[in-house]
Amino acid sequence: MSPGELTLVIEDEAPMRRFLRASLPPHGYSLVEAASGHEGIAAAAARTPDLVLLDLGLPDLDGTEVARQLRELCKTPIIVLSARDQDREKVAALDAGADDYLTKPFSMNELLARMRVARRHVESWGVGHALGTFAAQQLRLDLDNRQVFVNDQEVHLTPTEHKLLAVLARNASRVVTHQQLLKDVWGNRSGT
Repeated sequence: MSPGELTLVIEDEAPMRRFLRASLPPHGYSLVEAASGHEGIAAAAARTPDLVLLDLGLPDLDGTEVARQLRELCKTPIIVLSARDQDREKVAALDAGADDYLTKPFSMNELLARMRVARRHVESWGVGHALGTFAAQQLRLDLDNRQVFVNDQEVHLTPTEHKLLAVLARNASRVVTHQQLLKDVWGNRSGT
Protein backbone atom coordinates (compact mmCIF):
# COMPACT_ATOMS: atom_id res chain seq x y z
CA MET A 1 0.00 0.00 0.00
CA SER A 2 1.26 3.43 -0.84
CA PRO A 3 1.15 6.16 1.84
CA GLY A 4 -1.99 8.25 1.85
CA GLU A 5 -4.02 5.74 -0.14
CA LEU A 6 -7.53 7.18 -0.38
CA THR A 7 -10.28 5.10 1.20
CA LEU A 8 -13.92 6.07 0.79
CA VAL A 9 -16.02 5.07 3.81
CA ILE A 10 -19.76 4.92 3.05
CA GLU A 11 -21.31 4.38 6.47
CA ASP A 12 -24.30 6.06 8.12
CA GLU A 13 -23.36 5.18 11.71
CA ALA A 14 -21.26 7.99 13.20
CA PRO A 15 -19.58 5.71 15.81
CA MET A 16 -18.34 3.34 13.07
CA ARG A 17 -17.04 6.28 11.01
CA ARG A 18 -15.23 7.62 14.11
CA PHE A 19 -13.72 4.18 14.75
CA LEU A 20 -12.44 3.91 11.15
CA ARG A 21 -11.25 7.55 11.20
CA ALA A 22 -9.17 6.79 14.30
CA SER A 23 -7.94 3.35 13.19
CA LEU A 24 -7.03 3.60 9.50
CA PRO A 25 -4.84 6.73 9.12
CA PRO A 26 -2.06 5.34 11.37
CA HIS A 27 -1.81 2.51 8.80
CA GLY A 28 -1.34 4.94 5.90
CA TYR A 29 -4.92 5.33 4.71
CA SER A 30 -6.49 8.74 4.19
CA LEU A 31 -10.28 8.81 4.43
CA VAL A 32 -13.21 10.45 2.72
CA GLU A 33 -16.47 9.83 4.54
CA ALA A 34 -20.04 9.66 3.29
CA ALA A 35 -23.10 9.10 5.47
CA SER A 36 -25.45 8.02 2.67
CA GLY A 37 -25.41 6.09 -0.58
CA HIS A 38 -25.91 9.15 -2.77
CA GLU A 39 -23.08 10.99 -0.96
CA GLY A 40 -20.84 7.97 -1.41
CA ILE A 41 -21.50 7.66 -5.13
CA ALA A 42 -20.86 11.39 -5.60
CA ALA A 43 -17.63 11.17 -3.58
CA ALA A 44 -16.44 8.18 -5.64
CA ALA A 45 -17.12 10.06 -8.88
CA ALA A 46 -15.33 13.17 -7.64
CA ARG A 47 -12.35 11.64 -5.83
CA THR A 48 -11.57 8.25 -7.49
CA PRO A 49 -10.75 6.38 -4.26
CA ASP A 50 -8.27 3.52 -4.10
CA LEU A 51 -10.63 1.46 -1.94
CA VAL A 52 -14.27 1.65 -0.76
CA LEU A 53 -15.60 0.43 2.60
CA LEU A 54 -19.37 0.12 2.24
CA ASP A 55 -22.13 -0.47 4.76
CA LEU A 56 -25.30 -2.10 3.40
CA GLY A 57 -27.81 -0.46 5.76
CA LEU A 58 -27.79 3.11 4.45
CA PRO A 59 -30.63 5.61 4.95
CA ASP A 60 -31.30 6.42 1.28
CA LEU A 61 -30.13 3.45 -0.83
CA ASP A 62 -29.47 -0.16 -0.04
CA GLY A 63 -25.72 -0.81 -0.03
CA THR A 64 -26.18 -3.47 -2.71
CA GLU A 65 -27.51 -0.80 -5.08
CA VAL A 66 -24.62 1.49 -4.11
CA ALA A 67 -22.16 -1.32 -4.97
CA ARG A 68 -23.88 -1.73 -8.36
CA GLN A 69 -23.62 1.98 -9.13
CA LEU A 70 -20.02 2.20 -7.91
CA ARG A 71 -19.07 -0.73 -10.12
CA GLU A 72 -20.46 1.14 -13.13
CA LEU A 73 -18.27 4.13 -12.21
CA CYS A 74 -14.98 2.42 -11.45
CA LYS A 75 -13.10 -0.78 -10.77
CA THR A 76 -12.09 0.31 -7.26
CA PRO A 77 -12.16 -2.58 -4.76
CA ILE A 78 -15.27 -2.56 -2.58
CA ILE A 79 -15.29 -4.23 0.83
CA VAL A 80 -18.70 -4.49 2.48
CA LEU A 81 -18.79 -3.94 6.24
CA SER A 82 -22.22 -5.00 7.45
CA ALA A 83 -24.11 -6.46 10.39
CA ARG A 84 -26.13 -8.51 7.89
CA ASP A 85 -24.85 -12.04 8.12
CA GLN A 86 -27.28 -14.01 5.96
CA ASP A 87 -25.73 -15.85 3.01
CA ARG A 88 -28.27 -14.46 0.55
CA GLU A 89 -27.35 -10.87 1.51
CA LYS A 90 -23.62 -11.62 1.21
CA VAL A 91 -24.13 -13.24 -2.18
CA ALA A 92 -26.29 -10.33 -3.39
CA ALA A 93 -23.64 -7.78 -2.38
CA LEU A 94 -20.84 -9.78 -4.01
CA ASP A 95 -22.91 -10.28 -7.18
CA ALA A 96 -23.64 -6.54 -7.26
CA GLY A 97 -19.92 -5.76 -7.47
CA ALA A 98 -18.42 -5.98 -3.98
CA ASP A 99 -15.05 -7.70 -3.85
CA ASP A 100 -15.20 -8.84 -0.22
CA TYR A 101 -17.63 -8.98 2.71
CA LEU A 102 -16.81 -8.57 6.38
CA THR A 103 -19.50 -9.05 9.04
CA LYS A 104 -19.68 -6.61 11.98
CA PRO A 105 -18.26 -6.79 14.54
CA PHE A 106 -14.82 -7.42 13.04
CA SER A 107 -11.24 -7.05 14.18
CA MET A 108 -9.15 -4.20 12.81
CA ASN A 109 -6.37 -6.65 11.95
CA GLU A 110 -8.73 -8.67 9.74
CA LEU A 111 -10.05 -5.52 8.04
CA LEU A 112 -6.49 -4.29 7.36
CA ALA A 113 -5.54 -7.69 5.93
CA ARG A 114 -8.57 -7.71 3.63
CA MET A 115 -7.77 -4.16 2.51
CA ARG A 116 -4.20 -5.21 1.67
CA VAL A 117 -5.49 -8.21 -0.30
CA ALA A 118 -7.94 -6.07 -2.26
CA ARG A 119 -5.23 -3.57 -3.19
CA ARG A 120 -2.79 -6.38 -4.05
CA HIS A 121 -5.32 -7.77 -6.52
CA VAL A 122 -5.70 -4.38 -8.18
CA GLU A 123 -1.93 -3.94 -8.42
CA SER A 124 -1.52 -7.39 -9.96
CA TRP A 125 -4.14 -6.54 -12.61
CA GLY A 126 -2.26 -3.45 -13.77
CA VAL A 127 -3.82 -0.24 -15.02
CA GLY A 128 -5.37 -1.81 -18.12
CA HIS A 129 -7.34 -4.61 -16.47
CA ALA A 130 -10.63 -5.28 -18.27
CA LEU A 131 -11.00 -1.72 -19.49
CA GLY A 132 -11.91 -2.54 -23.08
CA THR A 133 -11.43 0.04 -25.79
CA PHE A 134 -10.92 3.79 -25.58
CA ALA A 135 -11.25 6.01 -28.65
CA ALA A 136 -10.74 9.72 -29.23
CA GLN A 137 -10.54 11.20 -32.73
CA GLN A 138 -7.88 9.18 -34.63
CA LEU A 139 -6.63 7.39 -31.49
CA ARG A 140 -7.94 3.97 -30.44
CA LEU A 141 -6.61 1.99 -27.47
CA ASP A 142 -7.38 -1.68 -26.96
CA LEU A 143 -6.46 -1.71 -23.30
CA ASP A 144 -7.09 -5.41 -22.74
CA ASN A 145 -4.77 -6.46 -25.59
CA ARG A 146 -2.29 -3.61 -25.05
CA GLN A 147 -2.62 -2.29 -28.61
CA VAL A 148 -2.64 1.33 -29.79
CA PHE A 149 -3.91 2.51 -33.18
CA VAL A 150 -3.66 5.92 -34.83
CA ASN A 151 -5.70 6.25 -38.03
CA ASP A 152 -6.18 2.44 -37.87
CA GLN A 153 -2.40 1.89 -38.02
CA GLU A 154 -0.94 0.05 -35.03
CA VAL A 155 1.62 2.04 -33.07
CA HIS A 156 4.11 0.15 -30.91
CA LEU A 157 4.77 1.67 -27.51
CA THR A 158 7.07 0.85 -24.64
CA PRO A 159 5.37 -0.68 -21.58
CA THR A 160 5.70 2.64 -19.74
CA GLU A 161 4.19 4.59 -22.62
CA HIS A 162 1.30 2.14 -22.74
CA LYS A 163 0.68 2.42 -18.99
CA LEU A 164 0.70 6.20 -19.28
CA LEU A 165 -1.85 6.17 -22.10
CA ALA A 166 -4.00 3.64 -20.19
CA VAL A 167 -4.04 5.87 -17.08
CA LEU A 168 -5.01 8.88 -19.17
CA ALA A 169 -7.73 6.90 -20.98
CA ARG A 170 -9.11 5.56 -17.70
CA ASN A 171 -9.33 9.13 -16.38
CA ALA A 172 -10.36 10.79 -19.65
CA SER A 173 -13.02 12.97 -18.02
CA ARG A 174 -10.94 13.88 -14.95
CA VAL A 175 -7.88 15.91 -14.10
CA VAL A 176 -4.92 13.62 -13.39
CA THR A 177 -2.30 14.98 -11.03
CA HIS A 178 1.43 14.46 -11.43
CA GLN A 179 1.44 12.41 -8.21
CA GLN A 180 -1.39 10.18 -9.49
CA LEU A 181 0.48 9.58 -12.77
CA LEU A 182 3.62 8.61 -10.87
CA LYS A 183 1.66 6.24 -8.63
CA ASP A 184 -0.35 4.59 -11.43
CA VAL A 185 2.47 4.30 -13.97
CA TRP A 186 5.53 3.67 -11.81
CA GLY A 187 3.91 2.27 -8.67
CA ASN A 188 5.50 2.97 -5.30
CA ARG A 189 8.77 4.21 -6.80
CA SER A 190 9.52 7.86 -7.39
CA GLY A 191 9.17 7.55 -11.16
CA THR A 192 12.85 7.72 -11.99
